[in-house]
Amino acid sequence: MELTAQLVALVIAVGVVAGMCNRFGWPTPLVLVVVGAAASYLPHVPDVQLDPDVVLFAILPPLLYATTARTSLFDFKHNKASIVSMSVVLVVVTTLFVGWVTWLLLPGVALAAALALGAVVAPPDAIAASAIGRRLGLPRRVATLLEHESLVNDAAALIALSVAVSALTTEPSPVEVAGEFAWAVVGAVLVGGVVAAVLAVVRARVQDPVLDTLVSFVAPYLAFLAAEEVHASGVLATVVTGLALAHVSPKVQTATARVTEAITWRTVAFVLENGVFLLIGMQLPGLLSGAADSGLGTGRIVAVCVGVLVATVVVRFVFVFGLAGILTVGTPGMRRLAWSPAVAGLVSWAGMRGVVTLAAAQVLPEDLPNREVLLLAAFTVVVGTLLVQGSSLPWLVRKVGLPPPDPAEDALQAAVIGDAANAAGQQRLTELTTGDEPDGVVDRLRDRSTARSHASWERLGRPLADQQTPSSIYARLRMAMLDAEREVVVRARDAGTAPAEVLEAALNAIDVEESLLDRHEELESLDRERPLAPRPSDERCAHLRLAPVGAAHPESACEDCLREGTTWVHLRTCLTCGHVGCCDSSPRRHSRAHFGAEGHPVVVSAEPDEAWRWCWVDSELG
Repeated sequence: MELTAQLVALVIAVGVVAGMCNRFGWPTPLVLVVVGAAASYLPHVPDVQLDPDVVLFAILPPLLYATTARTSLFDFKHNKASIVSMSVVLVVVTTLFVGWVTWLLLPGVALAAALALGAVVAPPDAIAASAIGRRLGLPRRVATLLEHESLVNDAAALIALSVAVSALTTEPSPVEVAGEFAWAVVGAVLVGGVVAAVLAVVRARVQDPVLDTLVSFVAPYLAFLAAEEVHASGVLATVVTGLALAHVSPKVQTATARVTEAITWRTVAFVLENGVFLLIGMQLPGLLSGAADSGLGTGRIVAVCVGVLVATVVVRFVFVFGLAGILTVGTPGMRRLAWSPAVAGLVSWAGMRGVVTLAAAQVLPEDLPNREVLLLAAFTVVVGTLLVQGSSLPWLVRKVGLPPPDPAEDALQAAVIGDAANAAGQQRLTELTTGDEPDGVVDRLRDRSTARSHASWERLGRPLADQQTPSSIYARLRMAMLDAEREVVVRARDAGTAPAEVLEAALNAIDVEESLLDRHEELESLDRERPLAPRPSDERCAHLRLAPVGAAHPESACEDCLREGTTWVHLRTCLTCGHVGCCDSSPRRHSRAHFGAEGHPVVVSAEPDEAWRWCWVDSELG
């Protein structure tokens, strides 16, 4: 009863604090840590001590799996050199340097124990990096690097911690250490790959979205426990399994299963990651009392805690800027991966620690001298990096001036992909139709696919102030229709005029369609707030390379629409003759008609602040 009440109170507190942070734009992890520390001094609030087994075996696997679901395997492979440098080499360097600083500041501590603390504080936290990064709108390259680094460095740090703890009672040789590390990595990749392959086969045969989501709940634990059983890295095995399953999910899962799984995991990750930050803050009283009983003076304890925090921050700065310098003067391939000083600064400062550090600290042996001081030092690093670095990161992002991900450029790429997808769908429809289909079926299929493609292009331009795009008008009217339809179903439910199963199916159908319209309105809102217009991408076709440069400036009207008395949505300018025509979302599609009549291949957007070009012949963007 009491435990249930505490869990309910924890979830309510997480929801209230997170809701307030969303409302006022505060960084949720930082606020939760502060609230947890303050709440720990309230009467009737229990003392909290995170059990390392609960964190490492129960909480960490699903959190890592949820993060991998948002990670691109292509980006992960593309950044493998940076990931190895930041996740392995930096972890080792941090372990050695922080261990040395701890050994100097804490008299009588064994060098192995000091190195163990170095391994504990070495890995930045994946949850802290992704949570704060998403909130700040970090440049995509920085956010991607931080998330990828944090997925792998936990494994390296836990291996280093295991070696350091073993060194307290034995003297492992360098060969043994290297062999243990190699097997931890190789074994984890093998186990993670096998688990992913087996579960992918299972998913391909499971059609029920509930059962499919159940498979995803089991996946991180299967990978983690199996890897730990063979003394490999459970963390790395979970990451491998999550990345592989996310990569093949479009082929082995149904659309309903993917949507259900995504929503479910967002909820699970939200409760776990935010609940952990709250619990981190609530550990403060216990850690302070334990350090006070150690017999060391307050000045010495403060020196150790502050020294370890400063060493952890400084070593990351030195390593990141050193690595950036090496990449800059390296081979041409290395120079392509080089980081600018602004990127290096953000990566250096965004090294927040989190739950893995506190959980790993609990692994230190109970009889270790000055254990309580080492635990408090680890806590200081977690809270210090979250509060100092996390709170000042927004200022640093603004100061360096690196642009965040541009919604307009994302919309442009989405439009190009949607156009290609529409073309592929139309081609497949042509191959499958026999001419015996009922009247109107093929036309409806073509119109539905084309309308989705046009909606992406409509979001790029800015229509006249008093004009809405066809897609936005459709969404508004269809939403009103769905409201009326839902009222009828609800009245039938209240009157009991139909079986509950029938009414539930009818409501579900309405809700699914409305959720798609909600997504459309969300995208339209983002487009209205976008700070920058899309910029041209690399030109990959001869027509784009040879087309006249032309002036990319807004035009006021479609020439043909004015003559015909029709309306337009967005405008395009022909780069060969300067003809201004309306886009494919417009009723008359005069720009495409001009290409068909004259054969002029390239147009440029004639919308405000847009400079992208389009080749009609090759369907290429420039």
